[in-house]
Amino acid sequence: MKSLRDALNGHDNSLGLVRLVMAAAVIFDHAFPLGGLGTAPFLAMTRNQQSLGGLAVLGFLAVSGYLVTKSAMNADVLQFMWRRFLRIFPGYWLALIVAAFVVGPLVWWLGYGRDLLAYFSFGPDSPWAYLWNNFTLVIGQYGIWDLYVETTPFGQDGFGGPFNGSIWTLIYEWICYLLLAGLLVTGVLTRAKLVIPAVAAFFFLMRVVNEVTPGGAALVFPFFGDVWRLNFGFIFFLGATIAVYSHRIPFDHRFGVVSILGSLALLRLGGFNTVGYVLFAYAVLYVAAALPRRVQWIGRRNDYSYGVYLYGWVVQQILAFLGVWQWGYVPYVALSLVGAFACAWVSWHLVEKRALQLKDWGPGRGIRHWWDRATARFRRDEPAPDPTP
Repeated sequence: MKSLRDALNGHDNSLGLVRLVMAAAVIFDHAFPLGGLGTAPFLAMTRNQQSLGGLAVLGFLAVSGYLVTKSAMNADVLQFMWRRFLRIFPGYWLALIVAAFVVGPLVWWLGYGRDLLAYFSFGPDSPWAYLWNNFTLVIGQYGIWDLYVETTPFGQDGFGGPFNGSIWTLIYEWICYLLLAGLLVTGVLTRAKLVIPAVAAFFFLMRVVNEVTPGGAALVFPFFGDVWRLNFGFIFFLGATIAVYSHRIPFDHRFGVVSILGSLALLRLGGFNTVGYVLFAYAVLYVAAALPRRVQWIGRRNDYSYGVYLYGWVVQQILAFLGVWQWGYVPYVALSLVGAFACAWVSWHLVEKRALQLKDWGPGRGIRHWWDRATARFRRDEPAPDPTP
């Protein structure tokens, strides 16, 4: 039977398309609160287990767990962290700069008719503070001054005026990278692969504990005092488990259909946040492998999904400020998608792709390369070995 590794081999898959669809799903979901269009229906349909955007983020993390673990298995820890840094931070920093020094001033000046010098002044809610409080991925400030607070539906509902309400999830993905780096540096990924499913099983157990006793996982392990570390870590390490055993996990249409239907049933009836994660992780990767070849080119060379995720909320807030939400859900979402994809195109070609071209530069050459260079001088000072027997 064909394995999942073979089905997802190289670029012969639709992982790029799947990630784009999930990024778009976040925009579909956020359109309801940001456009003042009521409560997103998907959450009620799933017994308040998952929103559509939340489900999309879980899909992102399942794919990330698979791909990132595959990458880690062929690198040392220095190479691994360098490449993860290049994928996450340059594009993220650009999004912060665009929000603080492009969108913010335009809304301040053209939308509110205020003096630009006042906008660029220093203060706890200034654009400078926005950069400083957020540059590490830990979000310490969502809004800039009072922009959007009373001039968008989301702000009028009492949620303030966040410039980007999607980026809070990135720190949890980064934490997963750090946990994986710890397993890499200790040799687990190459010599003790059973630890990976053991970690996933531990996350599963803690999810069950939380379902039985809300907050109970934090009593067992304080690290899970932040429940998102548990939720996102669980799905990430499910993807990682599939990665290390992908050569043994079958790619089977029967399994794929069961995983999809099982995920939908658990979303509708309950139980998704435990067993459903397992089915969903396989379902996402199965779909990426099963989609026809004619769509596999989408996202293969140019990965716009991260940019769509980074700029979706930014664009939706601009359109809400301009009153586009009054045109209805479909026009609002359609223009949001166009704007987000346009920003993602610029982000990818201006920063993200160029940053990834440095993956084999400097730290990307690996520990052995730099160790050899550091010790070369001492080796040159050593006397040559005696050639005589």
